[in-house]
Amino acid sequence: MPTLNWIGKDKVISHHQEVPYRVLEHKYGFTSEKGEQDKPTESGNKIIQGDNLEALKSLLPEYEGKIKCIYIDPPYNTGKENWTYNDNVNHPKIKKWLNATLKAKENDKVASIGVDDLTRHDKWLCMMYPRLKLLHKLLSDDGIIFISIDENEVHNLRLMLDEIFGINNFIEQLIWNKRVPKNDKGIGNIHEYVLLYSKEKSSQHRFVQLKEGLDDVLDLVSKHKKKKSDILETKRELNKLFKKNGYDRGITLYNNLDSNYDLFGKINLSWPNGQTYGPTFDILHPVTKKPCKVPDRGWRWKKETFDEYLDYESIEELADGSYKCGKIWFAKDENTQPSSIKYLYEVKDFLLRSIISLKSSGSIDLENIFGKGKFDYPKPVNLLELLINSFEDKNAIILDSFAGSGTTAHAVLNLNKQDDGNRKFILVEMEDYANDITAERVKRVTKGYGKDSKKVEGTDGAFDFYELGLPLFDNNHNLNEQVGIEKIREYIWFSETRTPFTETSETNYFLGKKDDSVYYFIYQKNKLTTLDFDALELIKMKGEQYVVYADNCLLPKDFMAKNNIIFKKIPRDITRF
Repeated sequence: MPTLNWIGKDKVISHHQEVPYRVLEHKYGFTSEKGEQDKPTESGNKIIQGDNLEALKSLLPEYEGKIKCIYIDPPYNTGKENWTYNDNVNHPKIKKWLNATLKAKENDKVASIGVDDLTRHDKWLCMMYPRLKLLHKLLSDDGIIFISIDENEVHNLRLMLDEIFGINNFIEQLIWNKRVPKNDKGIGNIHEYVLLYSKEKSSQHRFVQLKEGLDDVLDLVSKHKKKKSDILETKRELNKLFKKNGYDRGITLYNNLDSNYDLFGKINLSWPNGQTYGPTFDILHPVTKKPCKVPDRGWRWKKETFDEYLDYESIEELADGSYKCGKIWFAKDENTQPSSIKYLYEVKDFLLRSIISLKSSGSIDLENIFGKGKFDYPKPVNLLELLINSFEDKNAIILDSFAGSGTTAHAVLNLNKQDDGNRKFILVEMEDYANDITAERVKRVTKGYGKDSKKVEGTDGAFDFYELGLPLFDNNHNLNEQVGIEKIREYIWFSETRTPFTETSETNYFLGKKDDSVYYFIYQKNKLTTLDFDALELIKMKGEQYVVYADNCLLPKDFMAKNNIIFKKIPRDITRF
């Protein structure tokens, strides 16, 4: 497999393991009903302000292997420096991080590399690699990742993803036709890319999308049904809509209406193979009772299949004089070959196309919420809805670690409202606008926004806003007591059980019980603790196994084995994420 090399790769290839684990400090909760509150909402939705590399690390204890879908829109590295989200990888925070990361370690035989030694592509790759490694760890085994990108880095990103996710886990390089040309190179560039990878090849994914124009078509028919319009007049209006918008055949095929205004298409029943022949038999017309015309190469179906779909007991004459008998359509007489009937509501979606044609309307979406000038080039919410809704999981956790203006959360809230889903979002944004734009957008989407005819009803919802706090371990790799004992206990519990921490009592060192294993964290801020026979008096909870953290252990090994006691030394045996 081809590999991608760049200046600084050897310095960042395992850097994700060295990133300090920082606790998440809860700043406020928000619900659409009550607004901001001090207590966590426990909604499962999170917005985190901070460096996404450290934020991703902070998510590992709770979310490693649990994220079903990741969408990220990283800097495209175009060379421009006038965006709200700096796109030249020259952001001061990125440069500072790169200099610290690339600096030669003590006894490192490789010379120190400075950030100025790197091209902009080297910088971008150094920035992306450890973040993608952490995203890969967070993704569930059946999870998928979408990454928006353009021509500046798509080739490098493909090779990097092949290395991290595996070349066999590449699914598709989607093309987003934005319909709005970028004319800075003497050519009308109207597309970007969305790379799609899975976590595991063994996970079979089927991606679908609603047919383009479906809402407009169904809305037109619904209005005519309410007015009890003439069926043929409704059909003429429908064909005008088809012609005006140039819809795909996946929509225009369904241009017939039954007496209930349900749209259906007539599916050819001729034998499809031009080299062979299908069965031949008579199908009687429901009114004339005469055999209908048989296709030249025979029928697509066996006689038994026809009998299953035919219903001569239920004959419906349609507005144009043709007939519907069960799921088979007949013309006015036997001289026209019958067709099978397929209703549009049965086939509202089809496989996600590798070319997605959606106008780049993200700025309009944001203007409707904030007015003009808040954020440059946000992704359109309908693009994110399309991607997130393309896989069938209404309970998925969706992570966006380059959150920008918060489009991903907006899409998740919209989808949940549309289909009563219970999707959760986690957004990470390091810039100062994380609260004023990213979180504020989510607030307005849940409560409703716009005025008069452009008023958009709220989706309802809640989230919790966090900032990155202190690292859990200090520079000497000891526990950082400044973070507070509760955060330390929470971390230990997560590292052992991968479940939320609920025990609040610190007096007896008890952490909790899970699957008949009892966990104790015997720790004091100002002195060393020892697991000995006196300390066993503290263990009141009964279990089949005991996991006990302390600074030292004086219990005999045979006694510990007999009583299923596992000692873990602080801080040596604390799991480092």
